[in-house]
Amino acid sequence: MATLVTAFTADPFIRWMFPDPLQYLSYFPKLLSCFGGRAFDNGSAYRTLDFQAAALWLPPDVAPDVDGLGGVLQSGVESSLQPEVFAAFERVGQSHPAFPHWHLPVIGVDPRRQGKGYGSSLLSHGLEACDREHAAAYLEAINPANVPLYKRFGFEVVSQIQYGGAPLITTMLRPSR
Repeated sequence: MATLVTAFTADPFIRWMFPDPLQYLSYFPKLLSCFGGRAFDNGSAYRTLDFQAAALWLPPDVAPDVDGLGGVLQSGVESSLQPEVFAAFERVGQSHPAFPHWHLPVIGVDPRRQGKGYGSSLLSHGLEACDREHAAAYLEAINPANVPLYKRFGFEVVSQIQYGGAPLITTMLRPSR
C-alpha cells in the first residue's frame, strides 16, 4: 500500500480530491483499502519483488467496499467538493460492465521507476488470470497519461466521465480472450 500511496502523489484526480498533503496522506491510504483492498483477501494483489509497483485486481463478483469508500470520502474530502466527488464516483460505479469481469481498481509505480516496464509487467501478470478464465478486464484511468499504456494491452475506451471540476476519468474494457 505504501508503494501505491507514493505512486499517486501527483495524480490529477486523487490530488483534486485531496489537495492538501496531510489530507492526502491521511485519507488516500484508507480510500485505497476500500477501493481495492479486497484483492488481498482474494489473492489478487500483486507487487514487484522490489516493491516498486503494485496492482490490486478484483475478481468477478468481488466489488470495492462502497460503504467504507463513502465514509472515507465524507470524512476526508472538503465539504464544498463532496457533491462533485460523490457524483463522479456514482458515474464510475454506473459504468461497470453488467457481466462478470476482472476489475483493476488500482495499479501504481513509484514515480522514480515509472517508464521502466514495472506497470507493464504487473498488467501482463493480472491479464494472464483474465485470459485463463476467458474473462473481460475493466478499469478506470484517472490519469489521461496512462490511457496509451492500457490501449497497448488491448483495453478499449468505453466512456469518459467528467463532472464539475473533476479531472477526466476514462473507463476502459479489455474484451475476454
